[in-house]
Amino acid sequence: MALTLTSLAQVAAFDFDAVIDVRSPSEYAEDHLPGAINLPVLDDAERARVGTIYKQNSPFRARKLGAALVARNAARHLEGPLADMPGGWRPLVYCWRGGQRSGSFATILGQVGWRVELVEGGYKAWRKLVVEELQERPVRAPVVVLDGNTGSAKTEVLGLLAAEGLQVIDLEGLANHRGSLFGDMPGGQPSQKAFEGRLATALAGLDPVRPVVVEAESSRVGNLAVPKQLWAAMCAAPRVRISAPLVARADYLARAYADVTDDPARLAAVVERLRPVHAAEVIETWLGLAGQGAYPDLARDLMERHYDPRYEKHRARFAPEREALVETPSLAPDALRSLASGVAAAARRLTGSARD
Repeated sequence: MALTLTSLAQVAAFDFDAVIDVRSPSEYAEDHLPGAINLPVLDDAERARVGTIYKQNSPFRARKLGAALVARNAARHLEGPLADMPGGWRPLVYCWRGGQRSGSFATILGQVGWRVELVEGGYKAWRKLVVEELQERPVRAPVVVLDGNTGSAKTEVLGLLAAEGLQVIDLEGLANHRGSLFGDMPGGQPSQKAFEGRLATALAGLDPVRPVVVEAESSRVGNLAVPKQLWAAMCAAPRVRISAPLVARADYLARAYADVTDDPARLAAVVERLRPVHAAEVIETWLGLAGQGAYPDLARDLMERHYDPRYEKHRARFAPEREALVETPSLAPDALRSLASGVAAAARRLTGSARD
């Protein structure tokens, strides 16, 4: 039985016991349906081998080899990760476009007695829904951009806004990157396609009545591009800007980036990446502060000389009459809840929204 994908909401609401991606590990790593596990019926080397024979030798020989490899790998999965699945187990299986790989594996699972279903059109059907959401549909809810200079605790405040009744799109969380030279996160960034899949799912689930807050970013988060439709909405959106004293921001950064300061070599390497845009004596000053462990002083000097001027230049592009300023004297952990309440109130004023 084949399942036709009609919406991202349908995918998010799947009630199958497992979603199985039978493509090769590299295909799965680039992107896959939400929650899918990878049980490849051809690994990367096997897929390349079969493809080469198909193109250069004989389609018949390629299909015969492919069938043998699929059967062998299916047996390995049946004796391994699927060994303890009960008789009523109900999996959903897909490959690249719903063809031979998923069909062959589904046939074997069906012969076991499991209630297996296939995705009509495979991964390509999922990707089509993602592209439609990101490229063809306007953002469903009124967008508000959360702005503020480096160290304004925007990401933490963003995480507190759901409790204030607002919707949130956490681009940095979806991209697994903190959006700066110092922003690398454990595990690295997902592929562009995987990022887009996560983002499209989040956008598809928005309530059109309530505002959605997005943190101010450039058009890229680390190495990943923000899709044009969302970027256009962010550029046109009203902005709530957090204003905090430089000292408070420096202390916050030293606390928030402890993973970077705990690795002196990593910290020095990131500072070195600023050499093309700053004088040698400035770089040496920063390296000296890092070597001394003077992290709040380093953060303060980086903001004064590098980040704040760039933020102000970027901010000059946006209309000031569509901005609300929320000031805070402190960014200590116990002050962030009150700050989030102020941001939520400002977002509602800008969008004319009432609290639920």
